[in-house]
Amino acid sequence: MKHRPFACLLACLGLFLAAAPPAGALQARPSASPSGAPTLVVFFTIDQLRPDFLERYQSQLSGGLARLVRNGAVFTNAFQDHATTETAPGHASTLSGRFPRSTGIVVNAAGVADAQAPLVNATGPGASPYRFRGTTLLDWMRFQDARSRALSVSRKDRGAILPLGRAKQHVFWYAPPEGRFTTSTYYADTLPTWVQRFNARRLPQSYAGKTWTLLLPPSAYPEPDSVPGESPGRQAVFPYRVSTDTTQAVGQITEFPWMDEITLALALAGMRELRLGTGPQIDLLAVSLSTTDGVGHRWGPDSREYHDQILRLDRMMGTFLDSLFAQVDSSRVVIALTADHGVASFAAVHQARTGRPAHNVSLSDVVRRHRDALVRRGLDSTALVFQEAMLFADRPALRRAGLDADSVIRAFAADARQVPGVMRADLVRTLAQQDTARDAIARRWLHSIPPDLPAEMVVTLQPHSVWGSGTYAQHGNPHDYDAHVPVIFWGPQFKPGRYNQFARVVDMAPTLARVVGATPTERLDGRVLTQALR
Repeated sequence: MKHRPFACLLACLGLFLAAAPPAGALQARPSASPSGAPTLVVFFTIDQLRPDFLERYQSQLSGGLARLVRNGAVFTNAFQDHATTETAPGHASTLSGRFPRSTGIVVNAAGVADAQAPLVNATGPGASPYRFRGTTLLDWMRFQDARSRALSVSRKDRGAILPLGRAKQHVFWYAPPEGRFTTSTYYADTLPTWVQRFNARRLPQSYAGKTWTLLLPPSAYPEPDSVPGESPGRQAVFPYRVSTDTTQAVGQITEFPWMDEITLALALAGMRELRLGTGPQIDLLAVSLSTTDGVGHRWGPDSREYHDQILRLDRMMGTFLDSLFAQVDSSRVVIALTADHGVASFAAVHQARTGRPAHNVSLSDVVRRHRDALVRRGLDSTALVFQEAMLFADRPALRRAGLDADSVIRAFAADARQVPGVMRADLVRTLAQQDTARDAIARRWLHSIPPDLPAEMVVTLQPHSVWGSGTYAQHGNPHDYDAHVPVIFWGPQFKPGRYNQFARVVDMAPTLARVVGATPTERLDGRVLTQALR
């Protein structure tokens, strides 16, 4: 569901929505700072990282991930507790403390794209946070001390933009056509000198012709070198080589581990240039690392490639943290880590492992049948729109045609339930009537839909069934394998250990706010995870 075009959904939003308001060595547990006050918050979002893989590979981790997992406060029962488990909604929840129903960032297709904010010195779609509603941790920090600054970097525009909300700070992401980092005119008209210097190093181009081989001996990887469904139509076994043509290489590298290395190098360069964490104010560094998502989509989470990517990411983060702590006293640094979503196994892998079927689902026949019936009544086909597993209906138009909208919606839901792979089709107005403490699917859909988004009905697929052809590993459903993510805190303000209490990503921002002494300026969906605080 993640990569299909959703132009119709954007049209629906325009029609129905009210305008939104504007490898280092392991280090000992962090020692307490004499003042007890941090000067830097570092927030990592690892795109598509499922926490079970941190457990599975733990004995092989020796870098930054190992440092956080072994010496941090680790919440093992944590979730992105919303249904539309995609990159944009997940990143919008990380530092806002609020679900998509509150941030307004419901799906990728209606995330950060903005033609009125073109890229700076790069080609590609413009981007800004104009759809984002409300505030984030940085806003609360700046209400406390206006000197607080932030840097946010990612391979993806939405990964860099949404953790800071609408704040006009230092925000940069990768532009593959040019092989360099950029921003948009929402933030600045020109790139700062330090980013220009970084781009002049041509790091993405330097990987042209480089070969990705296994970090460890093949015997260290229990996964086969090729699993059913991975990398369709392209190479599916090690080693992998980046094109020697730099024009091609700068695009290909987004599926190679080195993209994370380049992103971390940009973060480090920016931290040095901006002197983040040097005080006296508290600063914020947000780093979203996207390669795990690229690798996971192409080769799947059960692949040797995914395994090796996690091992390499661990070592890269270890090197990064060593460099960071050489600049800022580790006792003055607070680190948090999570993921924007998980991922499902390939259908063939799931079926081979469990013997249970998984389906490739399309409701195109159901949509066509119902739209044709409306056209015969003189209605436009857009009177009924199904996008992103949500059904939208033009109630006034249906009423003018003498049709009962509720009957039309119920009929569509009944037909949808008959499609193989569909688990349930819920009327949105009935979701709140469910036992949301036990019914995670109903609860997550309620957390996803803003009050002014008039979705009438939502469809949930059976576990491991996927939308469309399924030629890549997918996420976006409300099931646990898409929603379960790591939530980790590290720093002298936290009690290291493993916590089995139910936690959500929206709990991270209020918890960090408590640690840095900032007060949220609006009502949050999250709560402070007090059990992890010293």
